[in-house]
Amino acid sequence: MQFKMIHENYNVVDLDRSLSFYQRALGLTEKRRKEAKDGSFIIVYVGNEQSDFELELTWLRDHPQPYDIGEEEFHLAFRTDDFEAAHALHEQMGCICFENPSLGIYFIQDPDGYWLEVLPTR
Repeated sequence: MQFKMIHENYNVVDLDRSLSFYQRALGLTEKRRKEAKDGSFIIVYVGNEQSDFELELTWLRDHPQPYDIGEEEFHLAFRTDDFEAAHALHEQMGCICFENPSLGIYFIQDPDGYWLEVLPTR
């Protein structure tokens, strides 16, 4: 038996703000969406051509308050072929939340507080 990872879900408060962040910060664009007929939720899958893995962004009408994501000990990781340019972009966006120069990595934080690790291609 084999399993293939296909997506991870993040619940978001402002879907448009999140879509804009992920497109600008990581080049992730909308692949498809599902909308409830009653307007109670919208699910948008974002990804890129580098992988078929997707990030599922879920907006829930009846949950307008920020999500409690605990101590932020979980994260998604992204490898980039231009670490310096990525770092400069994220610095300009003001979304770098933690750097570990000795490991050569840093983390950015999305509008809802989720951490995303950025690593260079090695």
